[in-house]
Amino acid sequence: MPSFDRYSDALKASGIIWDDRSLDAWLTDPERMVPDNAMPFEGIKDARTRADLLAFLKEATKPGAAPRQMAQGMGGMMGGGMMGGMMAGGRVPNLKNLDPPQHVTSITHCRDTYRVTTADGKTRAFWERNLRIKTDSSKDGPESGAPAIVPAGMMGDRVDVIFAAPEEISKMIEPRC
Repeated sequence: MPSFDRYSDALKASGIIWDDRSLDAWLTDPERMVPDNAMPFEGIKDARTRADLLAFLKEATKPGAAPRQMAQGMGGMMGGGMMGGMMAGGRVPNLKNLDPPQHVTSITHCRDTYRVTTADGKTRAFWERNLRIKTDSSKDGPESGAPAIVPAGMMGDRVDVIFAAPEEISKMIEPRC
């Protein structure tokens, strides 16, 4: 889509017409199909897995099918809460007015562990690969100086900490054991 501004220059210049054949080639080896693309994806080597994914995408993108099917499937798996809505392509939650368990007040980092304290006084530990740091400067993003923590994994072991702006990140994370 022209409104998506994060395509790599290589992908923008590729001239690819997306169909079953080109999508299969992309899924097989994105770097071979479009050298220097910025996609952090090495491809799917198994032909059957690619065929299954292509069949799913074809069905899920039929007019009227995707939102209903995805919302039902993910809502059932995730209990229909905020996380299910986000993963199913639903509305992103407004992070302006946070409940205390969502409002991050401090973050410490020691060796391979982050400890995130929220406004309700609870501190949770996350392995550094399970805590993802993001920014959201949109109208629904968090207030400046009030980062939000939201679930990001199906097993409850991963979270996103979302800041209003990049410059807030290093100010919030304190190296401390």
